Amino acid sequence: MRLYTAADGAVLSVSGSPDDPQTRRRLDEHRIECVAADARAPDRAFAGTFDAGLFRTTDGGDTWEQVGGDTLPESVTSLAISPADPDTMYVGTEPSAVFRSTDGGATWAERPGLTDLPSSSRWAFPPRPYTHHVRWIELSPSDPDRLFAAVEAGALVRSLDGGETWLDRVPTSKRDTHSMATHPDRPEHVWGAAGDGYAESDDGGETWTTPTAGLDHGYCWSVAVDPVDPDSVLLTAAWSAMRAHNVGSAQSYLYRRRGDGAWERLDDTGLPTGDGATRAVLATGVAGGECYAANDHGLYRTTDFGDSWTRLDVPWSDTRRPAAGISVVA
Repeated sequence: MRLYTAADGAVLSVSGSPDDPQTRRRLDEHRIECVAADARAPDRAFAGTFDAGLFRTTDGGDTWEQVGGDTLPESVTSLAISPADPDTMYVGTEPSAVFRSTDGGATWAERPGLTDLPSSSRWAFPPRPYTHHVRWIELSPSDPDRLFAAVEAGALVRSLDGGETWLDRVPTSKRDTHSMATHPDRPEHVWGAAGDGYAESDDGGETWTTPTAGLDHGYCWSVAVDPVDPDSVLLTAAWSAMRAHNVGSAQSYLYRRRGDGAWERLDDTGLPTGDGATRAVLATGVAGGECYAANDHGLYRTTDFGDSWTRLDVPWSDTRRPAAGISVVA
């Protein structure tokens, strides 16, 4: 097992056996927004912060250095590493912009034209309506130049040429996408969890459907697809942003959908849900049925894709805080 998680107010590098995990805790002086790593270079990982830009480790999380400081804004809100080349990666920022690096994060260049899209005049993040940010970047598993950028809030937009040009949102897409997933066995399919609901596309984002039978909570946060079964999907959701993120009034849930069936709510599985649990962030592992989840209660693992979860013995502070992301590399 090898993963990085932006949780518990820090970046945690976790390795070793799930029964005896070894943990390094770093960057706890910053507000962590996102984390990304790649199995092809597992000692190298990136963490975006709200207040100090982008950090990189090249030694598995022992030490971190700030990178991109001359180019990137201080608020880095999303990260993605190319499935074709581990040295090519993208970051999303606040205010909304997308930057690309082709040298492993040493230097960065902004992708032009994002805020020239017609819908940009209506982009606004509700808690701070004078601004907005790129909450998520998702790259195609089959085409390294095709990417999605989810602006919170206002639009899910696409590029077919590595960010050189952008296509504005389509009418059937969601306006407040929080996370997305793709799968190499279904390269045209895209799964999306949004504040205004759940959506899927089977044509690379040209059109979207909203299969919500059985899904009783419409504020969706994190989505994950089984590594070996693209018909199995996990989703975290709540009634509202307050119920999802606010520790004092949290009430969030975990759902699973198989094939074209209805969503089923997974309660009493070992992963804290319901009253007193903030929305979990999800990331699939490397084996079929394996998924990791982090929330304000801890870090959890399932090997049966949601039927049962085990809390990893990872040091966790008494101060409950929502998690921001997980990246699994082994």
